[in-house]
Amino acid sequence: MNTQVQAAVDTWANSLSDLVPVLKGIDTTTQMSDIRDAYARMLAQNPAPAGVTFAALDMGGVPGTLVTPDELKTDAVLMYIHGGAYIVGRPDGYHGIGGNYAKMLGARVYMPDYRLAPEHPFPAPINDTLRAYEWLLEQDIPAHNIAFAGESAGGAMVVSVMVAAKSKGLPLPAVGSAISPWANLEHSGASMSNREGLDPLNSKAVLDILARAFLGNTLANHPLASPVFADVTGLPAILVQIGENELMLSDAMRLATHLADNRVRVNLEVWPAMFHAWHFYAGMLAEGQQAMESSVRFIEAGWLQANR
Repeated sequence: MNTQVQAAVDTWANSLSDLVPVLKGIDTTTQMSDIRDAYARMLAQNPAPAGVTFAALDMGGVPGTLVTPDELKTDAVLMYIHGGAYIVGRPDGYHGIGGNYAKMLGARVYMPDYRLAPEHPFPAPINDTLRAYEWLLEQDIPAHNIAFAGESAGGAMVVSVMVAAKSKGLPLPAVGSAISPWANLEHSGASMSNREGLDPLNSKAVLDILARAFLGNTLANHPLASPVFADVTGLPAILVQIGENELMLSDAMRLATHLADNRVRVNLEVWPAMFHAWHFYAGMLAEGQQAMESSVRFIEAGWLQANR
């Protein structure tokens, strides 16, 4: 990482220092709303590119944001599912990556603002995102013209929401791109230990606390919370991108293997020395731009294949 990226990652790593004390009940004065506002402001320092506009909308009862590029090249659309451990995050913090996808794809991008834990634990975020997908279908956007992408918890939901849609009998989107997916809330992968201290953004102890805040009384191996345990048969092609320094590395690789074992077309990209969701810094990090371009190519190829 260059000094600019290092400074940005350090800011990100420090942005949630108040969260664990609040979740553990140690800090009873700091409000979750204040933590979420600060997190959104931090992510918003990754600016949207020129040539895109943003508008609020209602996605069937789920608030959302529509990103529209000035140069629209396709009727196909992307639903971008933000991360934040199911506890923080909202679309206004994701104008950078959402805008980059919209501009690079030449496509509209929809970003649902799903409910967050611990006030709304599992399965509320997944249910809301599934409802947003249903709403897209209700707008007469055919499933073969829809792609999913997301990072971290949103990367896991790229798969989980497809599984939920399949269980409900809905047509599945054309393709998915899972960035740094938080795919196994049991945290049993080897990298949870051997990348400890190398991952600049996460620690296993904190991830365990965040997972429990999201899960409530649900077991960590619930297939919609941890898609490494889900029935993924029949899902469309999925790209899994993971940074080699991430605690989530082994479980992301496990997700890719699980998809492949169940005859899902999957591409796995492991990026040496990269950190969690490095795509956010595409404007200042060559590997971030390259990973975005790879994701865009995969999505475009999925749309093309689905429309043959």
